[in-house]
Amino acid sequence: MIFVAGAPLTTDSSSSCSQGHDILTDLMKHPVLVSASSSFNDVAERKFSVSKDSSSGISRHNRWVYIFQREYATVDPALVDVVGTDEATTCVGLVIRNQNSGITSVAHLDSPDVVDIGLAQMLAFVVNQSSDAMLDVHLIGGFDDASPEHVNGITESHGKLEGYSFPLCKKIVDSLAKSNMKFQIHTLHVLGHNTRRDTEGNAYPIFTGFLAETATGSIIPANFDATTRCPDEVVRRIRVSASFEDPSWKGRLLETYDTQTDQFVIAPCTWDMRKMHIALMLQNLSDQEILLTCSTSPSAEAPDFVDNHRRQWDYLIQHPDWSETFPFKKPRIFQRTEDKSWVRHQAAKSSSSSYRYTD
Repeated sequence: MIFVAGAPLTTDSSSSCSQGHDILTDLMKHPVLVSASSSFNDVAERKFSVSKDSSSGISRHNRWVYIFQREYATVDPALVDVVGTDEATTCVGLVIRNQNSGITSVAHLDSPDVVDIGLAQMLAFVVNQSSDAMLDVHLIGGFDDASPEHVNGITESHGKLEGYSFPLCKKIVDSLAKSNMKFQIHTLHVLGHNTRRDTEGNAYPIFTGFLAETATGSIIPANFDATTRCPDEVVRRIRVSASFEDPSWKGRLLETYDTQTDQFVIAPCTWDMRKMHIALMLQNLSDQEILLTCSTSPSAEAPDFVDNHRRQWDYLIQHPDWSETFPFKKPRIFQRTEDKSWVRHQAAKSSSSSYRYTD
C-alpha cells in the first residue's frame, strides 16, 4: 500500500494491466511529490570520496556501503553511516527505511524482472519484527529516455516509445501498491522530474546517484569516486552481466552485504568461456562503439563508462574460468578494518589467509 503525506494513494483504475501506469501517473502529478522533487533538484550534488580533505564536508562519514547495478544492501545505522549508489541513468535507485528502527535498504534496480523478488529481498531485514511499521521510500534515477511523444515521462503509448526507465518505474510502484506493507513515498525523482534537456532537445538525467544517511534518513544527490566504489569493484561489475546468464540469479538482486556482521559477502556467480570470447571482441571496439553497444543511454553516461567496461573485459580475458574468482563456489568476503579500509578473507585448503584489499 502506498501513502503520500500520510494519506493512502487511491486510483480510479480497475484494470490490473493499467494499474501500474495509472499509479505512476498519479504519483508523478501529486503536488507533494512534485514539490519534493523540485526541492531535491535544488540540493547540491555531493561528491563522495574518502579523501582526508576536510573541506569536502564528507570526511565524517567513516562507514559507508556502496551498491553497484543490480545489487542491494540492507544496513543498520549502528554500523553504517551512509549507503548509496550512482551510475543510474535508466536504472532506478530504491531506498526503503524503517521509521522505527532506522534499518535502511538500498537497491540499484535495472529491470522490471528483478522488482518482485528484489523487493522481498530488501524487506527481509527492514521489516523483521516490525511488520506494521511505516516504511519511508525514495526513488531516484531513471530519467525520461522515452520517445519525445512522452509528456513529463508519462504517455499512453507502449512498446519502444516507453524507453527503459518508464516500464521499470511502473513496475516498482505497482509492486509497492500491491504489497501489504505500508510505503510512504517521500521522493519520486524519476522520469520527467529527473530530466534536463539541451538546446537541441536531447534528454539527460539531472542526477544519477545519491546517498542515504542512515541516522536521519536524509537523501542527498551524490556521485562516488573510485576510492568509494569498493571493495572488489571489477568482480562486482562482472557479476552484473554474468548474472543474466546464471540461472541461479534469475529474477533476484545480487547479494553483496551482510547486515548483521557489517561484511561484504559477495555471493558467487558463474560464467562460461563465451564471456572471454565476447570480452576479446568488445575490447577491439572504439570508445564510441562501446557506448552504443553496451549502454541503454549512450549520450548520458559518465566519462569513465568505457574505462570501467574495458577493465572488466581485461579481467575476464585473464580469468575466463569463474572458479578462479569464486573457488568452490564460495563468496568473496571482506571485513571492515579500524582505518575503514577492507580486508579480504580467503579460505585455503589447509589454512585461512587474509590480505588488505586495494581496488
